[in-house]
Amino acid sequence: MAKRGKRYQDAAKLVDLRRAYLPEEAVALVKQTAGGRFDQTVEAAVRLGVDPKHADQMVRGAVSLPAGTGKKVRVAVFAKGEKAKEAEQAGAEFVGAEDLAAKVEGGWTDFDVAVATPDMMAAVGKLGRILGPRGLMPNPKTGTVTFEVERAVREIKAGKIEYRTEKAGIVHAPIGKASFSEEDLLNNFATLMDALLKAKPAAAKGQYVRGVSLSTTMGPGVKVDPLRASGAKVRD
Repeated sequence: MAKRGKRYQDAAKLVDLRRAYLPEEAVALVKQTAGGRFDQTVEAAVRLGVDPKHADQMVRGAVSLPAGTGKKVRVAVFAKGEKAKEAEQAGAEFVGAEDLAAKVEGGWTDFDVAVATPDMMAAVGKLGRILGPRGLMPNPKTGTVTFEVERAVREIKAGKIEYRTEKAGIVHAPIGKASFSEEDLLNNFATLMDALLKAKPAAAKGQYVRGVSLSTTMGPGVKVDPLRASGAKVRD
């Protein structure tokens, strides 16, 4: 096991590994353990009682965080004509049709989110081997395959994130930056948890939310009481 740095070790001393904290306690502690010379991302890791190897237990979707993510998101839009103009006006960094698809096919993936109009999916679908492994493939379930291009781009820029279960049934998702207020982080966390609860598959049996933790990019994980996390409420 790699040796942890002194800053991490000092931060870890503040966390009781045997305790599952209340959401508000966990958020405060995560902010306290954030150090370093940059504004670290705060991430939630949620272990769900699902087996993502079965299609009917896959949890995937998108949610708009009320306080945003604090990250500048680069959006690529595959569209033509008026829809391409809408994308540009909404602030998409990269807009194109077959030309953009050819660029991606050549290995370029210098963007964070891809949006495509349905009529472009014949071309974009061929990019699955490149975009799929990177989590960049547009998908109707996350609102990234749509003719409402302007709305999609603006929502993404404002803090809309995608989530999906990984092989072990865990969802990793950013909920903001360490510089955010405790209230903003708690609101974002509660919004994410609410979205995950609403996305519970009918095939999921037993306890659905089995483990939750919050951490910063370089900080220790802080366990959150799964029952309290599931019942987190967004503050007014």
